[in-house]
Amino acid sequence: MGVPAFFRWLSRKYPSIIVSCTEEKPKECNGVKIPVDTSKPNPNEVEFDNLYLDMNGIIHPCTHPEDKPAPKNEDEMMVAIFEYIDRLFNIVRPRRLLYMAIDGVAPRAKMNQQRSRRFRASKEGVEGAEEKQRIREEIMRKGGFLPPEEVKERFDSNCITPGTEFMDNLAKCLRYYVADRLNNDPGWKNLTVILSDASAPGEGEHKIMDYIRRQRAQPNHDPNTHHCLCGADADLIMLGLATHEPNFTIIREEFKPNKPKPCGLCGQFGHEVKECQGLPKEKQGEHDQFADSPPGMEQEFIFIRLCVLKEYLERELTMASLPFTFDVERSIDDWVFMCFFVGNDFLPHLPSLEIREGAIDRLVNIYKNVVHKTGGYLTENGYVNLQRVQMIMLAVGEVEDSIFKKRKDDEENFKRRQKEKRKRMKREQHSMAGGQFTPQPLGRGNRSSHQPISNPRHTAYEMRIFTSDGTPSPAGGIKRKAEDSDSEPEPEDNVRLWEAGWKQRYYKNKFDVDVNDKKFRHKVVQSYVEGLCWVLRYYYQGCASWKWYYPFHYAPFASDFEGIADMFSDFEKGTKPFKPLEQLMGVFPAASGNFLPVTWRKLMTDPESSIIDFYPEDFAIDLNGKKYAWQGVALLPFVDERRLRAALAEVYPDLTPEEKRRNSLGGDVLFVGKHHPLHDFILEQYKSDEKQAVGIKPSPVLKPGDWEKTNSDNRPWRPQLGFNRDRRQVHLDQSAFRTLGHTMSRDRGQSGSGVYSNIAPPGSYSQGNTYRPLLGRQQQQIPKLLSSKC
Repeated sequence: MGVPAFFRWLSRKYPSIIVSCTEEKPKECNGVKIPVDTSKPNPNEVEFDNLYLDMNGIIHPCTHPEDKPAPKNEDEMMVAIFEYIDRLFNIVRPRRLLYMAIDGVAPRAKMNQQRSRRFRASKEGVEGAEEKQRIREEIMRKGGFLPPEEVKERFDSNCITPGTEFMDNLAKCLRYYVADRLNNDPGWKNLTVILSDASAPGEGEHKIMDYIRRQRAQPNHDPNTHHCLCGADADLIMLGLATHEPNFTIIREEFKPNKPKPCGLCGQFGHEVKECQGLPKEKQGEHDQFADSPPGMEQEFIFIRLCVLKEYLERELTMASLPFTFDVERSIDDWVFMCFFVGNDFLPHLPSLEIREGAIDRLVNIYKNVVHKTGGYLTENGYVNLQRVQMIMLAVGEVEDSIFKKRKDDEENFKRRQKEKRKRMKREQHSMAGGQFTPQPLGRGNRSSHQPISNPRHTAYEMRIFTSDGTPSPAGGIKRKAEDSDSEPEPEDNVRLWEAGWKQRYYKNKFDVDVNDKKFRHKVVQSYVEGLCWVLRYYYQGCASWKWYYPFHYAPFASDFEGIADMFSDFEKGTKPFKPLEQLMGVFPAASGNFLPVTWRKLMTDPESSIIDFYPEDFAIDLNGKKYAWQGVALLPFVDERRLRAALAEVYPDLTPEEKRRNSLGGDVLFVGKHHPLHDFILEQYKSDEKQAVGIKPSPVLKPGDWEKTNSDNRPWRPQLGFNRDRRQVHLDQSAFRTLGHTMSRDRGQSGSGVYSNIAPPGSYSQGNTYRPLLGRQQQQIPKLLSSKC
């Protein structure tokens, strides 16, 4: 989910949702590492049933980590992924299911964001490599020391996309890994494992949600199942709430700000590439045991308890004197929907709603204030009530102008505080000229003048912050160092939302249209409304359309949401996902064309290509009021699906059999060990020599003469009793009829009070054998027999 600050805001507002993980570490005996026995009780004092892994959140940090040296080759990457999964399994210890989901081909709405990310990653990778080479040459020219440059090809993280050879190899390695653990690890003994690799279409987390929804629909579903989902994306919290499962927990790495990263040139910690001076590497620890990473660098994990978050939300969303019955689950669905307005992977956030400015709290307050007008909830089972959403949006639109002005005031106040901070540090530089840690020559001065060091931790901190002249150190602890320089140019903002006429300037600068062009504004709002409906359906029911996407780089204003009740009807039915290689053509820049077949990649670079405009070598990034490039909007052209397919039709015949296999869509793979209850049944299916398909047609019910009897002689047809056509008919003997007679009316011609008053014995007993109760004998009632349920 495209809300970088969402989890930070959530954990501060609802702190009790966070629980630190207790992790049992492997022990070592005589130099041999003894693995943890995961079959033993969970040290976190909770037993999880199912563990779901959003694998892309594991693959990326294991293949190109930011806080340690990168793996040297693909084998080391695979081992790192195995070790990461082992560590998670050790913490969670699922007892029923392990589901590993890798991102497959994504819906078109997601592909636009993937395209932006991959174009940026390629551009930043090339620029970073050039910058490193320039600094290396400069350091070596000055006589500095740097370790010899490793001759290896730069790892292009864009290969972590469905259809590449890397993802195909990863799927094979994971199959080996699962088979090994099922055969050798006691914690995996009775586990069911499902691997959904990149050939299965859909985003990893949404494939997981689809599986959970299907399990909930089963008649034998256990509502007490305890789910644990691993991933760092904020949308996992929303998806977990959307399942309405009572026991849902998310495990993720604990975020630690200002985490040290190694220099890309010398590999040492404490400075970045642009600050590297080429100094010899210092010994880390007595035996240089901390050479690759400083002490305490291992990432820790935390649990996010969604059941506690639900308690928080129930208290916050509960409203008195409602015109309708309050339902906490429906209210949480509305809360999830409102969070879409501050950002997601499919739509840009509204200009007036920033998570850092309390946008969600503002939306909740408006939601509670207008609920008496709406008369009900905003959503129901994944569908949006646009009439009610319009009331919320127009209420936000009424305060948009004040939001923009307050945002500008807050920015100016921040700059002023930073400027005062810089002045204060310069004034204090004279006190840092000496210092408690300044070396003193032996045998000189008065011994009594040397005082014991006071508050050494704070003094050492100040020494790191300041250089010898008292100015802030480049590698110091200033969080927003880019704003500490008076000479830092401010990004130009032509929209100036804080000044009158902001809507006119916004549409002119962002869409190149006049604000009075109501037809165009209506089109933008309609597309955004369709997006809101698509996203909610995606979260609660699955992909409503593989083709739909938001066709603009920017969002409308909340005040533009007028008359939206009839803007949307439904999505196109029967749409299908792209094939893997087709998606690569839609999201890759030309620089990553080496992952594609030769004739396909030529379409990215050949000037005569009919789709060459899809692959610009350079592109603009609109900061859109932000300060850093990663926060800006990449202005890339949208891919025209019809043009793309027409161009690919000419090169499809060039695919090799292997490429055709990688270009096909697959499904999930089920693994069970030899101790699993399903093992023998599945094994028998594969061992059987029977090649014929197993029949699934139900056994016939009609007998040879049934059709003629029904249609020829017009005799009433008695239906079969029960589903077993071979069921033996049961007939009553004389004693049974005597028993029934006790509860039947003596006068059969009238409506009696007995249970069987209107039922006569079968025809074979009706003449001459009809039972009549003996006169003078009291009838015995047997209500227990007659009232018993079968």
